[in-house]
Amino acid sequence: MAATTSSSMTFFVSFSLCLLLLSHGTATLQEQEQEQGQQRQFRQQSQCRVENLRALEPNRRIESEAGVTEHWDENNEEFECAGVAATRYIIQPRGLLLPEFSNAPRLVYIEQGRGFSGAVIPGCPESFHSFRQSQQSEQEQGRQRYRDQHQKIHHFRQGDIIAFPAGMAHWCYNDGETPVVAVAVFDTSNQANQLDQNLRRFQLAGSQQYEPQSMQQQEEEQQRRRGRPYTRPAYQQESGNENIFSGFNVETLAEAFGVSTETARKLQSEDDRRGNIVRVENGLQVVRPPRREEDEQREQRGLNGLEETTCSMRLTENIADPTRADVYTPLGGRIRSTNGQNLPILRTLQMSAERGVLYRNALLAPHWNLNAHSVVYVTRGNGRIQIVGDNGRSVFDGDVRQGQLVIVPQMFAVLKQAGNEGFEYVAFKTNDNAISNPLVGKASAFRAMPEDVLMNAYRISREEAWRLKYNRGEETKVFEPSYPRSEGGRASA
Repeated sequence: MAATTSSSMTFFVSFSLCLLLLSHGTATLQEQEQEQGQQRQFRQQSQCRVENLRALEPNRRIESEAGVTEHWDENNEEFECAGVAATRYIIQPRGLLLPEFSNAPRLVYIEQGRGFSGAVIPGCPESFHSFRQSQQSEQEQGRQRYRDQHQKIHHFRQGDIIAFPAGMAHWCYNDGETPVVAVAVFDTSNQANQLDQNLRRFQLAGSQQYEPQSMQQQEEEQQRRRGRPYTRPAYQQESGNENIFSGFNVETLAEAFGVSTETARKLQSEDDRRGNIVRVENGLQVVRPPRREEDEQREQRGLNGLEETTCSMRLTENIADPTRADVYTPLGGRIRSTNGQNLPILRTLQMSAERGVLYRNALLAPHWNLNAHSVVYVTRGNGRIQIVGDNGRSVFDGDVRQGQLVIVPQMFAVLKQAGNEGFEYVAFKTNDNAISNPLVGKASAFRAMPEDVLMNAYRISREEAWRLKYNRGEETKVFEPSYPRSEGGRASA
């Protein structure tokens, strides 16, 4: 009996050990695959040439019936280095940005206006229901009620960050009285994109007509001057971009949907020249919660700390509310960030965002981003940005204004100072938990170093070292101005 028990125990221990080794091996393999995937992404960015950065503006403008789409040059060296792309949408009142999806996750900042949008999350139920009247044929009398079901619709307003994972179809509508201005940054080097570094947009409706050939020739000439062959973006073609239904056989398409070939041809939008932003004459009639009620629910969800399910996950976080600032200096300004902690979907996107408001002549302490590139878009005012690379040389030192964009590579030191009009920006970062290290102020690199280290490093007195560490007192990141600036935005002597 004892021998039998001993044999059973030996078998149980051996079996448990095998399971442990197997599970450890599987976990190790998964970690190796993830690491290899990250290494592939890093290799794609290994040829960065960032000796001379610039303040960039859109170079491609696409007119639509009810708005404009503006693209920054994807072939620009800064964008290629950071592995990102950027687009700005201007949607007129009653304008509908038609459904589309892309091969890269995106963060959208609502610079101006309000409206509502829908995102199609695969596998989730249609949780919004409404009843409408259906028109019958002339032989039939009266009307018949039918039920419409669709996924959630979310309101957005100025200051919102909206997250869209790669491959998630979505649309957007302006129900306000002023144009909606939305800036989108796509992370084309994200692991969710298994194609290539080109941004590929897939339209579900409509089409886009691109700029005249002369614009393409100008762009080609710019590329030649940089000593590189011209590469047309993957999504751009001579006749514009058609939607994905255009490539299917119309009879097969009609059979798949169970509709007539006439309806199938309308899906292909062959004769539709309205572009990708169309006008809804009588307003978009969809069922959605009242705006105030949704805002209250958003605030409550943001504070209860419960884990979100895929189908109920929040896509939006407002970073413009001054009462929720993460850093605030009365005469300096404020900073508000959103990341994977307060907007969990960003963990999937591996992106985050920061909004800064600097009052007149205020400073954002010099700092560097440890684990992310930063795409800085100016939303209001003017200011001066200085960026320094690994060799101690300035790669950018210039005044920037509203509508311009500057890319700050990972690890590069950056300093921002507001001009006479103040300076507001939103920074899109390529990490869901982006970490920055300030050089001065509370919790800074200098504050963490002993005085003797600073004295010997810079050949300064103990008093000077103390001033370097403590002259900014308890200020964190955002500093009050300590001297006037000239009209040109530069510091006066």
